[in-house]
Order: sequence, then C-alpha cells, then structure tokens
Amino acid sequence: MQIIMGSPSNLRRALFGLLAFSAWLPNSSCYSTQKSLPRRATSGSEALPAYRNASLCINDRVEDLLGRMTLEEKVGQMFHAMLYQGANGTLDQGDGKTRNSTDFMIGNQLLTHFNLVGTVTDAAQVAEFYNLVQQRAADTRLGIPITLSSDPRHSFTENIGTGFDAGRFSQWPETLGLAALRDADLVKKFAEIAREEYLAVGLRAALHPQVDLSTEPRWARISGTFGEDANLTAELLAAYIKGFQGDKLGSRSVTTVTKHFPGGGPMENGEDSHFVYGKNETYPGNNLDYHLIPFKAAIAAGARQIMPYYSRPIDTEFDPVGFSFNKQIVTDLLRNELGFEGIVVTDWGLITDTTIAGQYMPARAWGVETLTELERAARILNAGCDQFGGETRPELIVQLVHEGTISEDRLDISVRKLLREKFILGLFDNPYVDPEAATRIVGNDYFARLGNETQRRAYTLLTNKENILPLSSVGAETKFYIEGFNATFLEDRNLTVVDKPEDADYALLRLAAPYEPRPGGFEAAYHAGSLEFSAEEIKRQAAIYAAVPTIVDMKLDRPAAVPEVAEGATAMLASFGSSSEAFLDVVLGIAEPEGKLPYDLPRSNAAVEASMEDVPFDTKDPVFKFGHGLRYANQCQCA
Repeated sequence: MQIIMGSPSNLRRALFGLLAFSAWLPNSSCYSTQKSLPRRATSGSEALPAYRNASLCINDRVEDLLGRMTLEEKVGQMFHAMLYQGANGTLDQGDGKTRNSTDFMIGNQLLTHFNLVGTVTDAAQVAEFYNLVQQRAADTRLGIPITLSSDPRHSFTENIGTGFDAGRFSQWPETLGLAALRDADLVKKFAEIAREEYLAVGLRAALHPQVDLSTEPRWARISGTFGEDANLTAELLAAYIKGFQGDKLGSRSVTTVTKHFPGGGPMENGEDSHFVYGKNETYPGNNLDYHLIPFKAAIAAGARQIMPYYSRPIDTEFDPVGFSFNKQIVTDLLRNELGFEGIVVTDWGLITDTTIAGQYMPARAWGVETLTELERAARILNAGCDQFGGETRPELIVQLVHEGTISEDRLDISVRKLLREKFILGLFDNPYVDPEAATRIVGNDYFARLGNETQRRAYTLLTNKENILPLSSVGAETKFYIEGFNATFLEDRNLTVVDKPEDADYALLRLAAPYEPRPGGFEAAYHAGSLEFSAEEIKRQAAIYAAVPTIVDMKLDRPAAVPEVAEGATAMLASFGSSSEAFLDVVLGIAEPEGKLPYDLPRSNAAVEASMEDVPFDTKDPVFKFGHGLRYANQCQCA
C-alpha cells in the first residue's frame, strides 16, 4: 500500500525528528575519492560506469550519473524523508496509515535522503541498520547511496519533546550552554567529537546548527540557538561548521544544514510557525539585517546547505508567504544578494497535511494555503529550493514535469548539487560503516568526560548571597529539601533528604522555566506563552525561600521573567541542559560555574510585550543582562 502523507516535521529529536555551503568548487574543479567499492547491482552490460570510477573527477562522475537517470530517479533525490528503524534493527515496514515502508521509499519512490528517527541506545545496532539501508539502496538500478541525516542529538535533555535524548552519544549542554562559555575552540571540539560519533553510525548530514537569534524571548525554539547576540552567534557557528565539516568537505565530513533562514527569532507575539496561530514573522524595528549576520558568517565559513523557516514575513517589502515559497527570500536575498550557491532544503511538511504524535497538522503553507499540493510544490521549486524536507511526494514533481509546469532542466540544477554532495562525502565509494568501531567510538570515556565537564562549566551563577555557594562543608548530618530531581542523587553522596523545607538546612530546587502548557500531542512539547510563574507558584516558592536558605537551578530553555526568584533565593543558577549530577557537583564545589548569560532575562511579560520582536536587548530594566555571570569567591588566599 502506498502512503503519500507527508512525514512528520522535525520534532527535534526523540518524539519526531526537525543547511548551508558557499564553498562549492567551480565547475572546472577536479578531485577524486579513492576507497573500496561496495557491492552494487549491475546490469552486466557495463562493469564500471564512469560515475562509479573513483579515479575520475567528481564533476565528471556527477554528469555521467545525471545523464543515466530517469525523471523518477532524479525526483527521488529531491525529497528528504524520515527513516524509522524496524524491530531489532530491521527495515521499517511502515504503519499502513501515515508512513511508507523503507523498502517502498527506496525501491519504488527512489528516495536517497533520510532523517534518522529515534534515540541511539545501541551504536552497533544502528550501524548495522544503516548498512542494511545502504545495501537496499545498492540493489536499486543505479545504486545511489543513502545520505542519512540527524537533528541535534548530543544535548542532555529531560524534555524529550524538544529533541532526541543523547542516548549512547556523549552528552553536552544545549548550544545555549556552549554560548554561555563564549569559547569558539570548545565549540569546534564539540563539533569534532559529534562528527566522529555521527560518522561511526552512518550519519553524514547534520540538520543544524540553528542560528536564529532570540530577540523575542517568548519563542519556544530558543534552546537550540546560540542566544541573542548576532556577533557571538556568528563566531561560534563558524567553529561549529568547521568542526562538523572539517577544513574541506570530504569522506570524513558531516555536511551541515544551517537554519532557519532568514532567522526565525522575530516571531509575532513569540508564537511558533509550526502552528497556524504562529505563522507570522515581524520586523517592527526594521532589523532584518541583524538577523542575517549569522547567515553571512555561515556562508563565509563554508556552510553547505541552508534551511528557510516556516514563517511568512508581514509588513515588509517581501511577499507575505512562507520563506520556502518566497522567491524574494530564497533566490533574490539568499542566492543573489548573499551569494549562497549551495543546497536549499525546506523545513518539514510544506505540502501535505498530516498527523504528528496524534495531532492533526496542516501543511505549513503559510500565505499559500489555498494552493493545491501540486501548486505548492511548483512554487517551492520556482522560489529556488532544491529539496523538500519531510515529504514523500515525488509523484507531484513528476506530474509537474509531464504537464510542462516545471522543466527537467530545472530539476537537474538541484539534482546536480545533491548528487555532488554525495560524491564529495565519499558515499559512492564506501557508504558502509563498521559496527564494532561504532561501539568503540560512540560515547567513549573521553568524549563522555568532555561532555560532562562542559555541562558543569556552562552553569551560570546569577546570584550568590553571602557567598553561600559552594556548599563545601556539608556532611551526612546536613539535611536537604529538594524539588525537581530524585533524592537518590543526594543519598548516593551520603547526604540526607527531608520532606519539608522547615526541617532542612538547605533547599535545592531545579525549576523548569515558566511556560503555558499547550494542548496536542505535538504542540504540548513547545514551551511557549508567559515567561512568568503564576501567582500561586510564586507564593509557594516564597514560603520555601522564607523557611530555609534556598539554591535554585533555573533550567532556561528560553528566558524567564522571574525577579522574585532572584530576590528570594539565596543563590540562583541558570543551566542550559545539564544532569542532576552536574547540578550537585556545582553546588557542592566539585565543579565551578563559568557561564555568562547568552541573552537578557526580562523583568516581566509586560516588558517583553512592549519590546520589538526583531530587536535585541530592548526589554526595559532586565533582571539580568546578556553576559552576566558570577564566579565563586577564591576560597584559598595566599599568605
């Protein structure tokens, strides 16, 4: 049974899954890749077609392959679908409703770009699964290898709705935590480690970095950004791209997808454009140029692929249609003005209505909702995009060509780029991985140690009254009241946990940043709305602060407006993706917080509402400003 509904949008790691390159070599370039050829299906009439000859120039190989491809084979390259694992690492059989089988997508629809869904808990099994997928692709007529991508999956997270659990991979803070440390060398080291772990299991494309600027504090997707400052973001993303891709893209590289062009931060009222009520992006401060700074830096750093966001611009010179439908954005601005020559892949689900996590989700065709699916596909191509993210509708493009709406020459422009990327990555010459090596590499002790150390270093000390931290002189007799983590973490350290604040010597609270819960299986994962705690919650916390010296860890997946916490708590920390063990190490002085805020912390919702969505650092009288971060007092004084 053929299922033609669109694949889920990037549910940003465990629930679901959610580009850039300016350094394309000129057409006259000539370099080859040399590795052993995997088993390929052949017709018997040609032992070694030119495109499989690793000694030839890549451009020549691309043109040879392109000349052999049918229309359907070309179109198959232009879709980037979700890839699920079947039971025990087998090929997924589909669900008979919204998801095609892997065999159908590769063998019938001829797709070759996939985004891996699910947590990697067994690296060897995932590597074996990847090899199985590659073998299925090798058995097709031309044997075009699979490019497997991933949303971010290295961040420690306790909210699996916002992304994949790191699983077997080394666990690091979110990119906000990397931004808090202001260290481009560390960012590059992280990306190099992530690259090695990606390569070990067959992941060759990173659907990141996310370089949106958090100029609207209420936006639900800030956790994946580098924060509010364009210049810091530009510096760190360049290191990020270099770490994943290397100095030159090749067989040991992971290609990157820089998103979301032209910057997803200035969302109207802070809502998100996954949803109908959040479709608008607004620039009341006429500050688009600020949001382009990171993309200019990405292009300069050699970004291979770029992804536009769902949003539509309102009250601007641009057509009020979603960015991937918008020729003024993709062709005029990104390609012609900024000079980007790489691959443009759309965000997920722009053509087809679907259901995600049990929730009906219309296609994110903002501003062109009345167009048919066929017309939407044509508009995306005419805007200048090369690949459809999260869709499995190749029949639409075939129909557009047969009807004369889109020329096959237009498809060749995009397919040539997509094939060239596979050749440069070495996928045609050796697409397989070693499962035993994957076990050794993924999450090894060194990688894990660096990730754990960075979780601790990224903690940001906001207040520390009377230098209460670190608690370096506690013992079994010290009593703790805790919230937000399990008592066993303290009990395993031979410390005592009590049930009431008034019975404790200290209170340790790990608090999620405030948000307004939303309905729906997918929508509920987005922390949006108010940045303030409710009056009832403020009162409840105040009673704890009055009863016992309290240390608060505010888990800032986006800014919080919590002046009462800063005032009432004895010490206040901010974290950006960290374990409870990391928190306790910082509190007890085993590790020291080194972070600085990657954005302002506003004073109130009212201050945010009075600010402009596209302008940074413009809320009135923020509680803490960008760059704020204390250090522990030196406990050792020289004589």
